[in-house]
Amino acid sequence: MGHMSTLSSRQAEELHKSIIAYLSANNFAETAAALRAELNLGEDVFDAAVAKKYETLLEKKWTGVVRLQKKIMDLESRNAALQSELDNATPTSLSRRNQDPSSWLPRSARHSLESHRDPINCIAFHPIFSSIASGSDDYTIKIWDWELGELERTIKGHTRAVLDVDYGGPRGGILLASCSSDLTIKLWDPSDGYKNIRTLPGHDHSVSAVRFIPSGAVGAPSSGNLLVSASRDKTLKIWDVKSGYCVKTLHGHTGWVRDVCPSPDGRFLLTAGDDVTSRLWDISISNPENKLTTMVGHNHFIECCALAPPASYQYFAPLAGLKKPPPASSTAEFMATGSRDKTIKLWDAQGTCLKTLVGHDNWVRALTFHPGGRYLLSVSDDKTVRCWDLSQDGKCVKAIVDAHERFVTCLRWAPGIVKNAPAFHGSVAEGQNGEANGTPKSTATGLGIPDMQIRCVIATGGVDCKLRIFAN
Repeated sequence: MGHMSTLSSRQAEELHKSIIAYLSANNFAETAAALRAELNLGEDVFDAAVAKKYETLLEKKWTGVVRLQKKIMDLESRNAALQSELDNATPTSLSRRNQDPSSWLPRSARHSLESHRDPINCIAFHPIFSSIASGSDDYTIKIWDWELGELERTIKGHTRAVLDVDYGGPRGGILLASCSSDLTIKLWDPSDGYKNIRTLPGHDHSVSAVRFIPSGAVGAPSSGNLLVSASRDKTLKIWDVKSGYCVKTLHGHTGWVRDVCPSPDGRFLLTAGDDVTSRLWDISISNPENKLTTMVGHNHFIECCALAPPASYQYFAPLAGLKKPPPASSTAEFMATGSRDKTIKLWDAQGTCLKTLVGHDNWVRALTFHPGGRYLLSVSDDKTVRCWDLSQDGKCVKAIVDAHERFVTCLRWAPGIVKNAPAFHGSVAEGQNGEANGTPKSTATGLGIPDMQIRCVIATGGVDCKLRIFAN
């Protein structure tokens, strides 16, 4: 042979037989015969039956190599991600990781739930049960058990894509709200087989976001009877779910309002949209339009916004140049917005941009703060979930690459578990389902809000029609 073969004589023989088998199978009879003659591999040594075994070997190896190369590249990038996680880990963070929920970050999906026929646009966790709702372009809402990873039911009623879902309402009277491109908002009763108990018409274009507004009553983590919606008709509407009436319409945005986030005490609304602004409204006053903070800085449509929980104030304070964090009782001090310009921006309540987080390679579609306050999580059309560490100047400390096979559209953190609910005494608070309400014992937050134990569960939905549950 002209060149030194890197194959052993046995490997060479196998290769020769594979080539002959491949040629015979693909009707290159003359070439196969010529090769047999040159290699002295006549029918007596290498008959048709044996050749059959070798027929697809060459093709299998050929495609196998390509597949393995891709696999190696995937593993190398995953390895690099794990390595950087290790490099960033300190002995304390490693020992604490196991038990401390405030430093838990998602790793890999526990469940990947499939049933929707079209992209999933939105998800919402039930505040008490292990149910999660997802809304889709297929016009349906599906209710799943996120612990078991099972589909519980499919809800039909909307006549166009379902764009957002949210659970809320007074404790003991929890409802599911949904909104759609069919211009309506619908209310469903989970305690009655998710019956559609009310439809709220009023918007003149697609309703892109819907959220229950917390009541702000002491010791009541649950929301009251108000609901806010954001629409492509450029307005926000506030509804009374008991009566079904629209109690207020907020004008100010000059384009599609894509997202709305109420503060935990129900006093403020953070909104964002296609006019490339984010706005902070004080809805406790009669005309919120007059007292408005507008945040300007993104250079493309804003897809999502989130108010920072008081637990994060200690990490925001240095970014904002504050000596000490604002009080936890002040509920709308800092916020985050995510845009089609691929960036996330952090703001204070005066509308100052404190930081721009760069890392996503495509539109940023949803944001949620870690309940522990130290991290901000985001999802994007680049198919990743990213975790940003506010204690490290907003550095991206984790990216779950290929969290979905296609664009990731939505992200939610599971509600916490109420530990020692405060002891109630005294007067009965109105509208709280007759729960007695008084001055609760002081708790960890000093706010009279019951201690919440962080639940280490997040969910994401995507254009791949899959709902993924990441859990500890």
